[in-house]
Amino acid sequence: MNTVKISSLQMAMLMYPTIVATAILSVPSITATYAKQDLWISPIFASIIGFLTVYISVSLHNHFPEKTVIQFSEQIIGRIPGKILGLVFLFFYIHSAGDITRAYAEFIVSSFLFQTPIIVVIVTMVLLCAFAVYGGLEVLGRISQLLFPLFFVPLLLLILLLSPDFEIGNIFPILEKGIIPPIKGAIVPSGWFSEIFMIIFFLPFLTDKKKGRKYGVLTVLAVMITLVVVNLIVLFILGTTTSSKSYPLMNISRYVSIADFFENLESVTMAIWILGTFVKISVFFYVVVLGTAQWLNIEDYRPIVWPIGILIVEFSFWAVPSSMAFIHYEITAFPFYSVTIQTIIPLLLLGIAFFKNRNRKKESNSVYK
Repeated sequence: MNTVKISSLQMAMLMYPTIVATAILSVPSITATYAKQDLWISPIFASIIGFLTVYISVSLHNHFPEKTVIQFSEQIIGRIPGKILGLVFLFFYIHSAGDITRAYAEFIVSSFLFQTPIIVVIVTMVLLCAFAVYGGLEVLGRISQLLFPLFFVPLLLLILLLSPDFEIGNIFPILEKGIIPPIKGAIVPSGWFSEIFMIIFFLPFLTDKKKGRKYGVLTVLAVMITLVVVNLIVLFILGTTTSSKSYPLMNISRYVSIADFFENLESVTMAIWILGTFVKISVFFYVVVLGTAQWLNIEDYRPIVWPIGILIVEFSFWAVPSSMAFIHYEITAFPFYSVTIQTIIPLLLLGIAFFKNRNRKKESNSVYK
């Protein structure tokens, strides 16, 4: 596994759709609920968590350059506590993979494939992701390079085609009720920004490790700009009704109409969602199988790809009993759950590692004296 390498750019192309894919559909309505016409400001505040998480991840990597969080946790807090913490990380990521898979299936079934059993949609996506993960990190890196333009260009095209329907005045008055509403609107998106912590599983395998921090920061910046732009576009089209829509981006795609021929571009939104979700589930899938192999001290993770795939399918039903339950979880528990696991706990690990290293240096200096 240690011979597998990807570039920092490939890592960024993996992480960008991983964060953006699920956020672009629901973030506008969630942020609008709290921030109203200031919903475009919320991703800027939320990105602070992303930048902090990149700093924590790269700093931990610098302390333990050849290991992931599953491995170096044991060195920082001891073998048994480290194993327990590793299990917490693995549970979080497999639980999240199940959530994402179920959310994807609910969207597809409710919006397009009305008569298709949801289990069919879930199994086909997990099976496709399993093949990608089985191919290894290099395969995932190449897939991300191939799919990134197909993910980004349709989104840009949709924005350009909607521009004739913009009502720029919907943005005013800016900060009518102060800065608190946009900060409240930033709470849920901060959970998605904390997912940048997963670069900790890619940093040991980079061909250009010195660029890891740079591309991590650029990824967060790109995600922030994307969510700001998407929120603005939705605001310009839907105005104050944004908060009442479950999938605002899907709603505004129906506004496109050029010469009564080029119109109703829901398929573009669906394509963006499917491509992004495929990359996202694959990344979570890879993190789970790699982390499980490291937790069990298995040299090759491939034998456990298929059992983990079955678990992800099971978690998609166990963890998410219904779409309403998922929406409630996404708004109330997800941001705190995600930030705690992927930002606060790693920050504590970094603090403990820092003090341990400082004490070792003091002891070594006292010995030489």
